[in-house]
Amino acid sequence: MDQLKKITVKATIKAPIAEVWKTWNTPDDIIKWNTPDPSWHTPTSENDLRVGGKFKNRMEAKDGSFGFDFEGTYDTVDLHKEITYTMGDGRQATTTFEEKDGEAIVQTVFDPETENDPEFQKQGWQAILNSFVKYVESNN
Repeated sequence: MDQLKKITVKATIKAPIAEVWKTWNTPDDIIKWNTPDPSWHTPTSENDLRVGGKFKNRMEAKDGSFGFDFEGTYDTVDLHKEITYTMGDGRQATTTFEEKDGEAIVQTVFDPETENDPEFQKQGWQAILNSFVKYVESNN
């Protein structure tokens, strides 16, 4: 398999880094923001945020036509700074958190999968990140 180029998505959130970190990692919040668009939802979320801990988010189309578990194991957990995890298929993702001028900058760099076009994957991950921004800013 050819080594695919990593994909990066990024957003700036008008909220303190501690609030952003907490919302990113709390299952009760994850089920409210983890969606690329209103036709999808995350009915369940489990998160054991520690090195070696696992997470699992169930993502489904609201019409019941499709669903999947997005899951992985944490490799790095550095409070308010970085989370790296390995997905079930061996791909990795790293999300960094940076505070600048009272805002939080969240960036995720991930290995693409091979079934979907990389640009489509980038759009999907960016849409979920944008949903996160909207959720945090509306609750802050």
